Amino acid sequence: MRDSGVVLLTQEQLETFHRDGIIALPGWFSDDEIAAIDERLPALFAERCPQNFREKSSDVVRTAMGLHLRDELFARLVNDPRFLEPAHQILGDGDVYAQQVKVNAKEAFTGEQWQWHYDFATHHHEDGVPEPLALNMHIFLDEVTEFNGPLVFIRGSHLDGPAPTSLDVVTTSYPLWTVTPDVVTELAQRGGLYSPKGPPGTVLIFGDTMIHCSPPNMSPWPRRIFSLIVNPVSNHQTTMQRPDHQHHREFTPLRPIDARQLV
Repeated sequence: MRDSGVVLLTQEQLETFHRDGIIALPGWFSDDEIAAIDERLPALFAERCPQNFREKSSDVVRTAMGLHLRDELFARLVNDPRFLEPAHQILGDGDVYAQQVKVNAKEAFTGEQWQWHYDFATHHHEDGVPEPLALNMHIFLDEVTEFNGPLVFIRGSHLDGPAPTSLDVVTTSYPLWTVTPDVVTELAQRGGLYSPKGPPGTVLIFGDTMIHCSPPNMSPWPRRIFSLIVNPVSNHQTTMQRPDHQHHREFTPLRPIDARQLV
């Protein structure tokens, strides 16, 4: 909901988030804004740098990180009120910082799977983040369908707290603390699976202990998603094990800009 530049979730949307652990918000970014983001990606993906993780089976970019430090449009995007106002509604009035800024890409025919996992396992084990308070805030940059590797969530999988995990560095192109099939089965039988789909400009918001995965993209259509992870400054990382582009060490609070400054 937009009113004079203020972007707020409705009470129903907040209730859905707290119950299911995720909400989908169609139409929160315009076609022109998505086109402006898309225009920046080819040059960023072409860079040979540690911030660009590539698929094991091909040379295509799987994840491009640290984008707000590499391009001024993304530096503005992380301060967009369409992220920050809902984040404050969910987390309270404390300051948040940009913990991670990236695009996850599943290119046509080559996009590999992401195993069942939740983000807090990495944030806690590798970054020393104390509590599972971070929010993952996505923008669909392509239409996401059942064919091009959509995200799949277990509804309500956040309600029991962090599930047991183990580190997988063998089967993935990006190391993941994965959740075992028996845990996935039990939680999925209780809460069911949810795979949000929609046009470019759709926003997803989900919590740090939401268990999710995505299948390979065997379709002729790409599936790229921008992801900003925000975390309360009071809950910032306590170890500096991973490089800055994987968990940013700048804890300066994000401040909302006028949304019209994006394009």
